[in-house]
Amino acid sequence: MEEPNGQEDRIAKIIVNAAFKVHNKLGPGLLEKIYEACLAYELESAGCKVARQVAFPVMYEDLVFEEGYRVDLLVEDSVIVELKAAEKPHPVWQAQLLSYMKLANKRLGLLINFNTTLFKDGVQRLVNSRRL
Repeated sequence: MEEPNGQEDRIAKIIVNAAFKVHNKLGPGLLEKIYEACLAYELESAGCKVARQVAFPVMYEDLVFEEGYRVDLLVEDSVIVELKAAEKPHPVWQAQLLSYMKLANKRLGLLINFNTTLFKDGVQRLVNSRRL
């Protein structure tokens, strides 16, 4: 399995630290879009290039779906961040993020659920070993 490089790991640490700051200030229970805006703000304040709600095409044989899916945040054009604000985690979230990473040809993704009492319980790091 191809592991993330040092740059991706550095970005992931910045993202986790920024998300912790947002969670610490706001706590659980808000809408996902609020956490998204606040996390993007924190990441931009830390000097990161952040794109929100990035649409990616899906290509299947001769078909192209121009807006096949959207990622919540794309940080430094290398790490996908999928945000949630749900009471209970769902296993499909990991599959969703791994599919996004594979289709976007990204190696590292973070799944962050802000609706947890302890921040650490809502963070998952996923590595895509099946890049295109």
